[in-house]
Amino acid sequence: MDALARDRKAWIVVGMMFAFMLINFADKAVIGLAAVPIMTELQLTNTEFGKLGSAFFLLFSVSAVLVGFLVNRVKTKWVLAISALIWALTQLPMMFTVSFGTLLASRVLLGAGEGPAYPVALHAVYKWFANGRRTVPTSLVSIGAAVGTGVAAPALTWIIINFGWHAAFGVLAIVGFFWVAVWTFVGEEGPLSETASDAGGAGLSRVPYWRLLTSRSAIGVLIAGFSAYWALTLAIVWLPAYLTKGAGFSASAVGWIVALPSLTQIILSPSMGAFSQRLLARGHSSRNARGLLGGACVAFAGLAMIVLPLATSAPLEILLVMAAFASGSVIYTLGPALIGEISPVAQRGAMLGISNAFYTLAGLLAPFVMGMLVDVGANPRAGFATGFELAGLLITAGGLAAMLLIDPKADLDRFNALASLPERALETAVS
Repeated sequence: MDALARDRKAWIVVGMMFAFMLINFADKAVIGLAAVPIMTELQLTNTEFGKLGSAFFLLFSVSAVLVGFLVNRVKTKWVLAISALIWALTQLPMMFTVSFGTLLASRVLLGAGEGPAYPVALHAVYKWFANGRRTVPTSLVSIGAAVGTGVAAPALTWIIINFGWHAAFGVLAIVGFFWVAVWTFVGEEGPLSETASDAGGAGLSRVPYWRLLTSRSAIGVLIAGFSAYWALTLAIVWLPAYLTKGAGFSASAVGWIVALPSLTQIILSPSMGAFSQRLLARGHSSRNARGLLGGACVAFAGLAMIVLPLATSAPLEILLVMAAFASGSVIYTLGPALIGEISPVAQRGAMLGISNAFYTLAGLLAPFVMGMLVDVGANPRAGFATGFELAGLLITAGGLAAMLLIDPKADLDRFNALASLPERALETAVS
């Protein structure tokens, strides 16, 4: 395959991964967009709906880890196709009248299918791009999630208002089946899948997983990713309900307001990705170009969330919603690149899966905690205010921790130093 054909194929894969993540996050977002009619039809309390939101993440992390190890040995093309097929199948029961138990089981199975999505999509893309060229493709895959969460929101809201929430799930099932059909024909493994020439880990063949996961950079990315995912989960599950019950916006207005953070992400993620890649090209360290930049964006999101309940006007509230639920997403462009940078190629898929599994644990907690706080609040707005303030403190702390910890060069120097030690000296160093 010549260079031009290779580049063309590489960007086709990026485009398909963009669509893959769009569908993935539309599947997540629909539950929040349909929150009020679902709660009304099934007569659910806020706490029960919070459990429904959290149930999605019950097997999410476990699946991400298991499939992360699997894609070290199995072609990503078929893993991606099977994942998307599972998503489509789990949406089908929602087209009809369902019980709370059926809806709960469907969300658990959907979460198991979607858990590995982002790391596997990036692993597939990284087989086409060397380390120095990965930030922009990563950002494009990342904004597929933003499109799925927000840009699809007005369309899904229109379907819910005019045809009912069951129809919205049916549309997503059809779209999922269509993606699988297209990917089966155009999907292909990248040429970097069998070589370590452009690998992370500074050319190391293997580093113990415990050492990778306890490195400064990995810990920083995990903390920042967990913190940012707390905001992401609240946006998916509770933001539409907050805007309706807490802020008093109409259902049609909510569909457009929910889209604004995602529109912001569509601009912010690739621009910050390009800026980071430009800094690297100019000789700046990855600590600065990726770590400090990503951590600062997460911390800014946390500060905006703390201030959100204090907004006294609709325009200010909307601006703070955009900042709180969009800024932290930058870490999902820069964080995977950092993980890929310190991980040997043979371990990259597993490390991406493990990191994704860790920070999506926030999804198990955030919806349920917010639901309880809304139920015990003096009124819905007061309950949401408490939830957003606590979340903002957590997210701000996570961003600051990432800024202090992330340092890929120091981690790689340590890995290489330990790898060069004789076995006895290594045992002494570890003990």
